[in-house]
Amino acid sequence: MDTGDEERPLLHLQPPQAAGSEYTSDGSVDINKQPALKHSTGKWRACFLILGVEFCECMVFFAISKNLVTYLTTVLHESKVAAARNVSAWVGACFLMPLFGAFIADTYWGRYWTIIVFVLVYIIAMLILIASASLQVFSSSSNHGDVHRAMVYLGLYLVAIASGGVKPCTSTFGADQFDINDPVEVAKKGSFFNWYYFLISTSSLLSGTVIVWLQDNVGWAVGYAIPTVLMVVCFAVFITGSRVYRFKKMGVSPLTSILQVVVAAIRKWHLQLPDDSSLLYEVESSTSGADSSHKIMHTNEFRFFDKAAIVSAPSDNESTAPMSSWRLCTVTQVEELKMLLRMSPVWASFVIFYAVSGQVASTLLEQGTFMNNHVGSFAIPPASLSVIGVVSTLIFVPVYETILVPLVRRFTGKDKGFSRTERLGIGQALSMLTMVYAALLEMRRLAIAEANGLTNQNVPVPMSILWQAPLYFMHGAAEVFAAIGVTEFFYDHAPETMKSLCAALGQLALASGSYFNSLMLSIVAVATTQGGAPGWIPDNLNEGHLDYYFWMMAALSLLNLVLFLHYSMRHTGKITC
Repeated sequence: MDTGDEERPLLHLQPPQAAGSEYTSDGSVDINKQPALKHSTGKWRACFLILGVEFCECMVFFAISKNLVTYLTTVLHESKVAAARNVSAWVGACFLMPLFGAFIADTYWGRYWTIIVFVLVYIIAMLILIASASLQVFSSSSNHGDVHRAMVYLGLYLVAIASGGVKPCTSTFGADQFDINDPVEVAKKGSFFNWYYFLISTSSLLSGTVIVWLQDNVGWAVGYAIPTVLMVVCFAVFITGSRVYRFKKMGVSPLTSILQVVVAAIRKWHLQLPDDSSLLYEVESSTSGADSSHKIMHTNEFRFFDKAAIVSAPSDNESTAPMSSWRLCTVTQVEELKMLLRMSPVWASFVIFYAVSGQVASTLLEQGTFMNNHVGSFAIPPASLSVIGVVSTLIFVPVYETILVPLVRRFTGKDKGFSRTERLGIGQALSMLTMVYAALLEMRRLAIAEANGLTNQNVPVPMSILWQAPLYFMHGAAEVFAAIGVTEFFYDHAPETMKSLCAALGQLALASGSYFNSLMLSIVAVATTQGGAPGWIPDNLNEGHLDYYFWMMAALSLLNLVLFLHYSMRHTGKITC
């Protein structure tokens, strides 16, 4: 995204008379499918209700995920290896299912009805888990073990399906409440994504502290029931607010449109592209400003796909029949595919970013177990330090909104303070520095272990675990810049018919980052243990070199940042006619 592209609006504004209308100018409609009134629909009055649903969904999700290993080992009596494997499979399913939910939303039901249907599935899934955790018959008889296990996993995978329907729709449905042709509302939309992530972090903090404590000390059923009741209440409130929502009109299936462009381009691979791009096929502009605003200008990248829009002379048997969309596509269809291709390098860069985030629950946790976790008479569980990252996010979001953006705006003149490239780049740079700090910290820890003769002993070294606190705090700041920024990026740069699908790509990047981290750990384990060597990450970290792994991740993050900046400066934003 070069400077010129940053300053151009994503969508050209309508003429003054349209912008001053009592109706939205982006084609939004209300629940009755009538043009949406600006003063009585959308904006923050609608977003509060949508954010309530997302907050409750995250409360339920984290109430399960943060303590699932404990549940599987203590209640279902699974081995640690089996429990870890099953949790990984379930988490992977949770972050892959948004692709399915987004497809349903963009193709058939729309975001509003997708949220309603999948929240109901969520509630049913939680009722199954509550029943499996509370019915006395399961805890009093081993004969029902298989039935109990089946109920638990039925509930868990229904949660994965429901999560896949809700996650990609709440963020996009919330952003839909702001008119993209109104500069005032566009500025507010940026704040929506910040507070959206703020509530996710709040729910994570509450679930990781209050709900987990209830599960461990009161009962699993109570720990599951409280967020479920909260979800039912928020769901009821969400439905009662239906008259204030703005809805986007449904279009053709996004996946069908993409396939049509690919097929049509391949069929015409032998044709010569015209020098004048205006000769490529496009439907005539509608009298509706909203419809015409969704047309996209032709660009000169990925020219092969332009062949899908070449108007060729029909054969005799086709002369009386309309041309099939599998043979002739509009310029807008072609440009929508190009937009996805332009976003792919940004998406790929966040696979590395989320791989670094994956260290929080793996290598950083292991590092903490080999440090002194006592502060006075109080012992800090190494896993509890991740709460610092959540608190950091809760602090940085309001600071970013109320202090940093207005301050930077004075120097840049941009409504959002930072450009998208700057915001994402700062986040990725902070992520890289997190790994640099972790590597330096591990080098110091190993030096202390050697100085105290603890290299061959599988014990913590006399170095306070609080030295990890700045690391988690920095990671939380990186999340505010990058994780929130990329959510907004995928929405703003997504074709109008693929908003939910592109939101799901963010979830897919998170899942891919987790899998990439697992792959790197496996490769390092095999490559560094040849010839009987302990390797970089042995069971006794005092005789390993975890710092090498952190330096490797820092180097990958640096390379990733350089590539991100290279591609983002070439990225041309979505410009519409």
